[in-house]
Amino acid sequence: MPYTIDIDKNKVPAHVAIIMDGNGRWAQARGLDRSAGHVEGVNTVRRITEAASEAGVKFLTLYTFSTENWNRPKEEVDALMELIVMAIERETPDLIKNNVRLTAIGDLGRMPQRAAERLEKCMAQTSHCTGLTLVLALSYSSRWEILEAVKKLAGQVASGKLKPEEITEDIFSASLTTSNIPDPDLLIRTGGDMRISNFLLYQIAYTEIAVTPTYWPDYSKDDFANHLKEYQHRQRRFGLTGEQVEKK
Repeated sequence: MPYTIDIDKNKVPAHVAIIMDGNGRWAQARGLDRSAGHVEGVNTVRRITEAASEAGVKFLTLYTFSTENWNRPKEEVDALMELIVMAIERETPDLIKNNVRLTAIGDLGRMPQRAAERLEKCMAQTSHCTGLTLVLALSYSSRWEILEAVKKLAGQVASGKLKPEEITEDIFSASLTTSNIPDPDLLIRTGGDMRISNFLLYQIAYTEIAVTPTYWPDYSKDDFANHLKEYQHRQRRFGLTGEQVEKK
């Protein structure tokens, strides 16, 4: 379905990251089990992936499952993990059809072996696609990611391959799981909470942020388009003054 509002295709953010929050609250408000919210949330993933592709977004990163989520009730975690992989398998043919490449970031070694193998298969099947890159943050924690990068660089220093004074922002960024992904231009959080929740803490230093009270299952293409349009009216200063930016 096409957008119902105009978007300047020359000012579309290259990378949009989304904290998909509110599945459980959406279900509870309807007297349903929390798992029903996760199921409906998958439909929203399909809808917003299509919207991002249509808009010309190059990277869409979805906060799918955090390391903290492992602490939820086992029944919910098991059901959610199975749902994630089943949804990926179901959507893979359409991802290929729409030229969408699937990849994942996070501590994937913690995932159940069967789920990890199925995820790897789906990523391989879309690896040739050249359109939108859909990034699933699975078993992801920004603090974990930063700590792993520090360990990696410390090991290189200890082995004599790298001097401490040679570590630059570029070298540090290249040690993160997002090394081949540009920093997000826009971060959207659904569900209304005003927090980052351990998501891409290093990468969002100058990212524009938008928060909506809408629960993820109700988040529409028009909602997404409106966030893109709002982004296009913001002035990104990166520490400069507004006057300096306008002179560029």
